[in-house]
Amino acid sequence: MIVFNQAPFTGKEFGYIQKAIDNKKICGDGEFTQKCSEWLEEKTGASKVLLTTSCTHALEMAALLCDIKEGDEVIMPSYTFVSTADAFVLRGAKIVFVDIRPDTMNIDETKIEDAITDKTKVIVPVHYAGVACEMDTIMDIAKRHNLMVVEDAAQGLMSTYKGKALGTIGDFGCISFHETKNYSMGEGGALYINDSKYIEDAEIIREKGTNRSKFFRGQIDKYTWVNAGSSYLPSDMNAAYLWAQLEIADEINDHRMELWNTYYEGLKSLEDKGLIELPKVPEGCVHNAHMFYVKAKDLEERTQLINYLKDNQITSVFHYIPLHSSEAGLKFGRFDGEDIHTTKESERLTRLPMNYAMTVEEAQEVVDRIIDFYKGK
Repeated sequence: MIVFNQAPFTGKEFGYIQKAIDNKKICGDGEFTQKCSEWLEEKTGASKVLLTTSCTHALEMAALLCDIKEGDEVIMPSYTFVSTADAFVLRGAKIVFVDIRPDTMNIDETKIEDAITDKTKVIVPVHYAGVACEMDTIMDIAKRHNLMVVEDAAQGLMSTYKGKALGTIGDFGCISFHETKNYSMGEGGALYINDSKYIEDAEIIREKGTNRSKFFRGQIDKYTWVNAGSSYLPSDMNAAYLWAQLEIADEINDHRMELWNTYYEGLKSLEDKGLIELPKVPEGCVHNAHMFYVKAKDLEERTQLINYLKDNQITSVFHYIPLHSSEAGLKFGRFDGEDIHTTKESERLTRLPMNYAMTVEEAQEVVDRIIDFYKGK
């Protein structure tokens, strides 16, 4: 059986978790939390990185830091995970969905400006599959309209846009370390803060509204409740699990790229014949092989392909149901303009198995079975 996902594991995780226990510091901001945060800051160039309990919570922190209030509007693609919208809905915002680009499945930057109103406060680009949105255009729009930008880079660690790490271009970046991501701590995430003026407020929000972080640094002799906040700190045991992977982040990335290239090279002949479409990576973007997907002709053919692979002991899955057509999406948001690509493209796409434990031989087996499926079509 070739499974769709298997959480990354290097073999050092148990030892590091034991050390976290031996340190008698298994709550937040212990040795391994610090190691991970410093590694991420050095790797990405973010002014400050705070580990969080999930990418969802990183997005919630970003919404608080953007001072989202009841009635504000937030622009984002409908083709994304529910957390992208939930974080702002919880603050009372109205979500304004715009169409995606069919080549990258990312927000169509040319549709954003028409969706802006006097209530718009934030643009949330989602870097689907670790491939960057057109950030120069998005940042220009934000600057001209005095809007903030929160990058949902849940899938984007190790990816770049014109040399800049995803998550470090907007005001804030949100990363995921869920078990399905390239690097995992089970559940977990990180908030990138790209303007140092927000660091103290972010620390307060993350520490239940207290200035506890300053207390632990010896900057104050006691800490107290100073603002609204919540508990967004992951256990140091979770960070210990993550640290084992960050130590060999390049090795993990290289292996995933080998799998991705095996898929691309093996399936290119089907695309050349017009039978499927493969992922596109625009010039100036470096991706991280977070996922490999193929687009079938339509929903019916995608369903047939998924079932065929399942019959051959291969698990493939489709991705998001567009948020704007969901019950909550209709309640908390609206779609601006015409849905030309979002629904149509989402119904064609299926994700192929991709994980650190997978072998190149397994990837080639998936390729062979897909080629078998399309014989005679």
